[in-house]
Amino acid sequence: MDKLKRWASALLRDVIAVWIAARDPRVPSPAKAIALFVAAYALSPIDLIPDFIPVLGYIDDLLIVPLGIMFSVRLIPQHLMAEFRTTASARGDKPKSFAGAAVIVGLWLVAAALVAHWFWNSR
Repeated sequence: MDKLKRWASALLRDVIAVWIAARDPRVPSPAKAIALFVAAYALSPIDLIPDFIPVLGYIDDLLIVPLGIMFSVRLIPQHLMAEFRTTASARGDKPKSFAGAAVIVGLWLVAAALVAHWFWNSR
C-alpha cells in the first residue's frame, strides 16, 4: 500500500511538472503540445468518462492519464524535467485546467448532438 501511495504522489508531481513544461519556452514544440493536452486532461475537474460508469469510469484515471504522463515525460529533455519536478514538488497547490474541462464538455455536447442526429434520422 505504501508503494502505491508513493506512485500516486509521484504521478501527481509529474502531472504538475508536465503542466509547467507546457508553458516553458525551452521545451520543444511537439513535446509542449502533447504536454499541454495531457496536463489539461489530467488537471480537468471533469472526466471524459465519468467515474460512476462501472469499470470504464476508472480507465482514464488508471490507464490514460499515467500513459499520457509517461509519454510526455519521455519527450521533455531530462534536465528540464528534473527542474520541473523540483518546481512541482515545491508548489503547494494543484492547478485546475478549465480549458481541459471546456474541451471535455465540448466533446460530450458533440457526442450528444451525434446521438440526437442518429436518433432523429433513424425514424
